[in-house]
Amino acid sequence: MNYHNPVMLKECINGLNIKPNGVYVDATFGGGGHSKAILDNLSDGKLYSFDQDLDVNQNLFQDKRFKFIKSNFRYIKKFLKVEGIEKIDGLLADLGVSSHQIDSPKRGFSIRYNEKLDMRMNMEIPKSAVNILNEYSKEKLSEIFRRYGEFSNSNLIADKIIEFRKSNVIVNTNDLIQSLKVLTPSSKKNKFLARVFQAIRIEVNDELSCLIDLLNSCNELLKTNARIVVISYHSLEDRIVKNFIKKGNVEGKLVKDFFGNIEKNFRQLNKKIISPKESEIFNNPRSRSAKLRIAERI
Repeated sequence: MNYHNPVMLKECINGLNIKPNGVYVDATFGGGGHSKAILDNLSDGKLYSFDQDLDVNQNLFQDKRFKFIKSNFRYIKKFLKVEGIEKIDGLLADLGVSSHQIDSPKRGFSIRYNEKLDMRMNMEIPKSAVNILNEYSKEKLSEIFRRYGEFSNSNLIADKIIEFRKSNVIVNTNDLIQSLKVLTPSSKKNKFLARVFQAIRIEVNDELSCLIDLLNSCNELLKTNARIVVISYHSLEDRIVKNFIKKGNVEGKLVKDFFGNIEKNFRQLNKKIISPKESEIFNNPRSRSAKLRIAERI
Protein backbone atom coordinates (compact mmCIF):
# COMPACT_ATOMS: atom_id res chain seq x y z
CA MET A 1 0.00 0.00 0.00
CA ASN A 2 1.21 3.49 -0.83
CA TYR A 3 1.12 5.05 2.63
CA HIS A 4 2.80 8.34 1.83
CA ASN A 5 5.27 9.49 -0.80
CA PRO A 6 8.24 11.17 0.90
CA VAL A 7 8.10 14.76 -0.33
CA MET A 8 11.28 16.35 -1.73
CA LEU A 9 13.27 13.35 -0.53
CA LYS A 10 16.55 14.25 -2.22
CA GLU A 11 16.35 17.88 -1.13
CA CYS A 12 15.66 16.87 2.48
CA ILE A 13 18.53 14.40 2.68
CA ASN A 14 20.93 16.88 1.07
CA GLY A 15 19.70 19.52 3.49
CA LEU A 16 20.45 17.36 6.52
CA ASN A 17 24.09 17.00 5.43
CA ILE A 18 24.20 13.64 7.21
CA LYS A 19 27.27 12.51 9.13
CA PRO A 20 27.58 8.70 8.88
CA ASN A 21 28.08 8.38 12.65
CA GLY A 22 25.62 11.10 13.67
CA VAL A 23 22.40 11.02 15.67
CA TYR A 24 19.28 12.09 13.77
CA VAL A 25 15.56 12.50 14.35
CA ASP A 26 12.69 12.03 11.91
CA ALA A 27 9.91 13.80 13.81
CA THR A 28 7.20 12.52 11.42
CA PHE A 29 7.83 8.87 10.51
CA GLY A 30 4.62 8.29 8.49
CA GLY A 31 5.37 5.88 5.66
CA GLY A 32 9.03 5.69 6.65
CA GLY A 33 10.38 7.06 3.35
CA HIS A 34 12.45 9.84 4.85
CA SER A 35 13.63 7.59 7.69
CA LYS A 36 14.85 4.90 5.29
CA ALA A 37 16.78 7.48 3.28
CA ILE A 38 18.44 8.82 6.44
CA LEU A 39 19.46 5.27 7.43
CA ASP A 40 20.92 4.73 3.96
CA ASN A 41 23.35 7.55 4.75
CA LEU A 42 24.34 6.30 8.20
CA SER A 43 27.10 3.84 9.05
CA ASP A 44 27.17 3.44 12.82
CA GLY A 45 24.94 6.45 13.50
CA LYS A 46 21.50 6.37 15.10
CA LEU A 47 18.02 7.42 13.97
CA TYR A 48 15.08 8.11 16.28
CA SER A 49 11.73 8.41 14.52
CA PHE A 50 8.54 9.76 16.09
CA ASP A 51 4.88 9.39 15.16
CA GLN A 52 1.63 9.47 17.12
CA ASP A 53 -0.48 7.54 14.58
CA LEU A 54 -0.82 3.81 15.34
CA ASP A 55 -1.35 3.09 11.63
CA VAL A 56 2.35 3.66 10.97
CA ASN A 57 3.12 0.36 12.73
CA GLN A 58 2.68 -1.39 9.40
CA ASN A 59 5.62 0.59 8.02
CA LEU A 60 8.15 -0.07 10.78
CA PHE A 61 11.35 -1.92 9.94
CA GLN A 62 14.08 -3.70 11.84
CA ASP A 63 17.48 -2.04 12.01
CA LYS A 64 19.79 -1.84 15.00
CA ARG A 65 20.49 1.82 14.14
CA PHE A 66 16.78 2.67 14.26
CA LYS A 67 14.42 3.32 17.19
CA PHE A 68 10.74 4.16 16.75
CA ILE A 69 9.04 6.21 19.47
CA LYS A 70 5.24 6.36 19.49
CA SER A 71 4.65 9.92 20.56
CA ASN A 72 3.69 13.38 19.42
CA PHE A 73 6.88 15.17 18.42
CA ARG A 74 6.19 17.92 20.94
CA TYR A 75 7.62 15.56 23.59
CA ILE A 76 10.81 14.88 21.67
CA LYS A 77 13.17 16.25 24.32
CA LYS A 78 11.67 14.11 27.09
CA PHE A 79 11.82 10.87 25.10
CA LEU A 80 15.34 11.47 23.82
CA LYS A 81 16.46 12.11 27.39
CA VAL A 82 15.08 8.70 28.36
CA GLU A 83 17.22 7.25 25.55
CA GLY A 84 20.26 9.03 26.95
CA ILE A 85 20.42 11.51 24.08
CA GLU A 86 21.22 15.11 25.00
CA LYS A 87 22.26 16.44 21.56
CA ILE A 88 21.51 15.49 17.95
CA ASP A 89 23.12 16.20 14.56
CA GLY A 90 19.94 16.90 12.64
CA LEU A 91 16.15 16.82 12.59
CA LEU A 92 13.62 16.39 9.79
CA ALA A 93 9.91 17.21 10.10
CA ASP A 94 7.39 16.69 7.29
CA LEU A 95 4.35 18.44 8.73
CA GLY A 96 0.69 18.05 7.87
CA VAL A 97 -1.57 15.10 7.09
CA SER A 98 -0.23 11.99 5.41
CA SER A 99 -1.72 10.60 2.20
CA HIS A 100 -2.76 7.53 4.17
CA GLN A 101 -4.74 9.63 6.64
CA ILE A 102 -6.42 11.61 3.85
CA ASP A 103 -7.25 8.47 1.85
CA SER A 104 -8.69 6.57 4.85
CA PRO A 105 -12.41 7.44 4.88
CA LYS A 106 -12.87 6.41 8.51
CA ARG A 107 -10.30 8.97 9.66
CA GLY A 108 -12.55 11.85 8.59
CA PHE A 109 -9.83 14.11 7.16
CA SER A 110 -11.20 14.46 3.63
CA ILE A 111 -14.22 16.24 2.16
CA ARG A 112 -14.45 13.42 -0.42
CA TYR A 113 -16.08 10.90 1.91
CA ASN A 114 -19.31 11.18 3.86
CA GLU A 115 -17.87 9.63 6.99
CA LYS A 116 -17.70 10.52 10.66
CA LEU A 117 -15.76 13.74 11.27
CA ASP A 118 -12.88 12.43 13.34
CA MET A 119 -9.63 14.16 12.24
CA ARG A 120 -7.51 12.82 15.10
CA MET A 121 -3.92 12.06 14.14
CA ASN A 122 -3.63 10.18 17.42
CA MET A 123 -6.74 8.03 17.76
CA GLU A 124 -6.17 7.75 21.51
CA ILE A 125 -6.90 11.39 22.31
CA PRO A 126 -10.50 11.95 23.52
CA LYS A 127 -11.52 15.02 21.48
CA SER A 128 -12.51 14.62 17.83
CA ALA A 129 -13.96 17.03 15.27
CA VAL A 130 -17.46 15.89 16.26
CA ASN A 131 -16.89 17.15 19.80
CA ILE A 132 -15.67 20.52 18.58
CA LEU A 133 -18.50 21.08 16.12
CA ASN A 134 -21.24 20.10 18.57
CA GLU A 135 -19.87 21.37 21.88
CA TYR A 136 -17.84 24.54 21.25
CA SER A 137 -19.46 27.93 21.79
CA LYS A 138 -20.05 30.37 18.95
CA GLU A 139 -17.14 32.51 20.17
CA LYS A 140 -14.75 29.57 20.29
CA LEU A 141 -15.79 28.30 16.86
CA SER A 142 -15.39 31.78 15.39
CA GLU A 143 -11.89 32.05 16.84
CA ILE A 144 -10.88 28.71 15.33
CA PHE A 145 -12.04 29.67 11.84
CA ARG A 146 -10.44 33.10 12.10
CA ARG A 147 -7.08 31.88 13.42
CA TYR A 148 -6.68 28.54 11.67
CA GLY A 149 -8.77 29.02 8.52
CA GLU A 150 -7.95 32.73 8.16
CA PHE A 151 -11.59 33.52 7.39
CA SER A 152 -12.72 37.15 7.58
CA ASN A 153 -16.33 35.93 8.01
CA SER A 154 -15.55 33.48 10.84
CA ASN A 155 -18.52 34.76 12.86
CA LEU A 156 -20.90 33.84 10.05
CA ILE A 157 -19.41 30.35 9.76
CA ALA A 158 -19.81 29.84 13.51
CA ASP A 159 -23.40 31.17 13.32
CA LYS A 160 -24.40 28.68 10.65
CA ILE A 161 -22.91 25.74 12.54
CA ILE A 162 -24.69 26.78 15.77
CA GLU A 163 -27.95 27.23 13.87
CA PHE A 164 -27.67 23.84 12.15
CA ARG A 165 -26.85 21.92 15.32
CA LYS A 166 -29.97 23.21 17.11
CA SER A 167 -31.94 20.57 15.20
CA ASN A 168 -29.17 18.24 13.96
CA VAL A 169 -26.12 16.58 15.41
CA ILE A 170 -23.12 17.26 13.19
CA VAL A 171 -21.54 13.85 12.78
CA ASN A 172 -20.60 13.21 9.16
CA THR A 173 -18.92 15.25 6.44
CA ASN A 174 -22.20 16.00 4.69
CA ASP A 175 -23.68 17.41 7.92
CA LEU A 176 -20.91 20.01 8.07
CA ILE A 177 -21.14 20.76 4.35
CA GLN A 178 -24.92 21.18 4.62
CA SER A 179 -24.62 23.52 7.60
CA LEU A 180 -22.40 25.87 5.57
CA LYS A 181 -24.17 25.51 2.24
CA VAL A 182 -25.41 29.12 2.07
CA LEU A 183 -21.90 30.45 2.71
CA THR A 184 -20.09 28.15 0.30
CA PRO A 185 -19.11 29.88 -2.98
CA SER A 186 -20.09 27.63 -5.88
CA SER A 187 -16.98 28.46 -7.90
CA LYS A 188 -14.55 27.81 -5.03
CA LYS A 189 -16.40 25.17 -3.05
CA ASN A 190 -13.46 22.80 -2.52
CA LYS A 191 -11.08 25.59 -1.54
CA PHE A 192 -13.56 26.98 0.97
CA LEU A 193 -14.27 23.59 2.54
CA ALA A 194 -10.57 22.71 2.62
CA ARG A 195 -9.93 25.78 4.78
CA VAL A 196 -12.85 24.86 7.04
CA PHE A 197 -11.48 21.33 7.47
CA GLN A 198 -7.97 22.67 8.03
CA ALA A 199 -9.15 24.94 10.84
CA ILE A 200 -11.01 22.13 12.62
CA ARG A 201 -8.13 19.67 12.15
CA ILE A 202 -5.58 22.08 13.59
CA GLU A 203 -7.78 22.56 16.66
CA VAL A 204 -8.37 18.82 17.12
CA ASN A 205 -4.65 18.04 17.05
CA ASP A 206 -3.35 21.28 18.59
CA GLU A 207 -0.98 21.34 15.62
CA LEU A 208 0.53 24.80 15.88
CA SER A 209 1.32 24.51 19.60
CA CYS A 210 2.93 21.12 18.93
CA LEU A 211 5.08 22.66 16.19
CA ILE A 212 6.14 25.50 18.48
CA ASP A 213 7.12 23.01 21.19
CA LEU A 214 9.16 21.03 18.66
CA LEU A 215 11.02 24.07 17.37
CA ASN A 216 11.76 25.38 20.85
CA SER A 217 13.14 21.95 21.75
CA CYS A 218 15.49 22.20 18.78
CA ASN A 219 17.16 25.21 20.38
CA GLU A 220 18.47 22.90 23.09
CA LEU A 221 18.79 19.62 21.20
CA LEU A 222 20.74 20.52 18.08
CA LYS A 223 24.53 20.66 18.22
CA THR A 224 26.43 23.57 16.68
CA ASN A 225 26.34 23.14 12.86
CA ALA A 226 23.48 20.62 13.14
CA ARG A 227 20.71 20.98 10.58
CA ILE A 228 16.93 21.35 10.85
CA VAL A 229 14.84 20.51 7.78
CA VAL A 230 11.11 21.32 7.83
CA ILE A 231 8.41 20.83 5.19
CA SER A 232 5.20 22.80 5.76
CA TYR A 233 2.00 22.83 3.74
CA HIS A 234 0.14 26.01 4.66
CA SER A 235 1.01 29.58 5.57
CA LEU A 236 0.34 29.21 9.31
CA GLU A 237 2.95 26.48 9.71
CA ASP A 238 5.43 28.12 7.38
CA ARG A 239 5.16 31.47 9.15
CA ILE A 240 6.09 29.87 12.48
CA VAL A 241 9.07 28.03 10.94
CA LYS A 242 10.24 31.15 9.09
CA ASN A 243 10.05 33.29 12.24
CA PHE A 244 11.96 30.68 14.24
CA ILE A 245 14.76 30.49 11.70
CA LYS A 246 15.03 34.14 10.64
CA LYS A 247 14.17 35.98 13.85
CA GLY A 248 15.07 33.53 16.56
CA ASN A 249 11.56 33.01 17.97
CA VAL A 250 8.21 31.69 16.75
CA GLU A 251 6.44 35.01 17.40
CA GLY A 252 8.57 36.82 14.82
CA LYS A 253 9.81 39.47 17.25
CA LEU A 254 13.16 41.09 16.52
CA VAL A 255 15.32 40.70 19.63
CA LYS A 256 18.71 42.43 19.52
CA ASP A 257 21.75 42.22 21.77
CA PHE A 258 23.71 45.16 23.21
CA PHE A 259 25.51 45.66 19.88
CA GLY A 260 22.32 45.69 17.81
CA ASN A 261 22.73 42.18 16.40
CA ILE A 262 19.63 40.01 16.05
CA GLU A 263 19.68 37.24 18.65
CA LYS A 264 18.95 33.94 16.97
CA ASN A 265 20.19 30.37 17.10
CA PHE A 266 19.90 29.31 13.46
CA ARG A 267 21.29 30.41 10.12
CA GLN A 268 18.94 30.09 7.15
CA LEU A 269 20.57 28.04 4.38
CA ASN A 270 18.01 28.53 1.63
CA LYS A 271 17.27 32.20 0.96
CA LYS A 272 14.19 31.25 -1.04
CA ILE A 273 11.63 28.60 -0.14
CA ILE A 274 12.40 25.27 -1.83
CA SER A 275 9.39 23.86 -3.68
CA PRO A 276 8.87 20.50 -5.38
CA LYS A 277 9.94 20.17 -9.00
CA GLU A 278 7.24 19.95 -11.67
CA SER A 279 8.02 16.26 -12.19
CA GLU A 280 7.38 15.52 -8.50
CA ILE A 281 4.12 17.48 -8.48
CA PHE A 282 3.03 15.53 -11.57
CA ASN A 283 3.72 12.20 -9.83
CA ASN A 284 2.48 13.36 -6.43
CA PRO A 285 -0.03 16.24 -6.78
CA ARG A 286 -0.34 16.58 -3.01
CA SER A 287 3.23 17.82 -2.86
CA ARG A 288 2.34 21.01 -4.77
CA SER A 289 1.82 23.13 -1.63
CA ALA A 290 4.97 21.89 0.14
CA LYS A 291 7.49 24.49 1.32
CA LEU A 292 10.93 23.38 2.48
CA ARG A 293 13.16 25.39 4.83
CA ILE A 294 16.65 24.37 5.93
CA ALA A 295 18.70 25.96 8.70
CA GLU A 296 21.91 25.33 10.63
CA ARG A 297 22.47 25.73 14.36
CA ILE A 298 24.97 28.50 15.13
